[in-house]
Amino acid sequence: MTAYAAVVLAGGAARRMGGRDKPAVPVHGLSMRDRVLAAVADATPRVLVGPGGSLPVDVLVTREEPAGGGPVAATAAGLALLHPGTTVVALFAADLPLLTRPAVGVLLDALAAGSGPEAPDGVCLLDDRGRRQPLCGVWRVPSLHAALARVATRRSGAAGSVGAAGIAELLGTAGAAGNADLSGNADLPGNADLPGNADLPGNAELPGNAELPGNAELPGTAGGAGGVRGTGRAGGGGGAEALAGASMRELLGELTVRELVWSAAGPPPWFDCDTDSDIRRAEEWTR
Repeated sequence: MTAYAAVVLAGGAARRMGGRDKPAVPVHGLSMRDRVLAAVADATPRVLVGPGGSLPVDVLVTREEPAGGGPVAATAAGLALLHPGTTVVALFAADLPLLTRPAVGVLLDALAAGSGPEAPDGVCLLDDRGRRQPLCGVWRVPSLHAALARVATRRSGAAGSVGAAGIAELLGTAGAAGNADLSGNADLPGNADLPGNADLPGNAELPGNAELPGNAELPGTAGGAGGVRGTGRAGGGGGAEALAGASMRELLGELTVRELVWSAAGPPPWFDCDTDSDIRRAEEWTR
């Protein structure tokens, strides 16, 4: 079985549903957010980007910077909490009440089947109109890191090229580029002035240290119902903030994406709920 992480994006404005917490809306007795989290129950870790609420204790919670900054900023915040060395991430919107573990398995198998120079960077489903659904797919983490760095570099006007290994410095995501050893990490934006920085493990009492993105792995930083809460923000500004408002089309524009048409029996896992009418339709499918 393919080992994978999961990032679930739950921070949308839901304007067509009166601005309410759309992922918390129940479909046949269970919230859409909980349905999506259940479909990736075997992922390690599971990260929710958006309002937390009552969640399983193993789910990590974070917010994009700024809150409401869109799916690309939310993707960056979610990736910041992945364990170093994670190679595959399932990326889903939190309003997919028909998503199931078998559907996730189809996507993972399709990604694993690719090898060599022609291997895709990600696999996602197409909806019934033939439109790509990037928030119903699985992706190679290094490819997403590189794509995020490119988008942030273009949007921030930073000089030079920022590769995948530089994403931690640009976005302040300590876990993003294998940066597991935070000790001595004086190059993290805003991190140079932390006294005793070489002894970061156990250093939770340092002023501002709780805000270090990716700091969930440090002893003493986990806590609270709903798992670890991170910020996903760049300490010096300009990196993560540059991703606000960016589109998934822009993020994935230079990646190789395999698109799948859902042909299995049952309701389509890509079906997202943007209106009350969509909720009623999903209710009918889940009866």
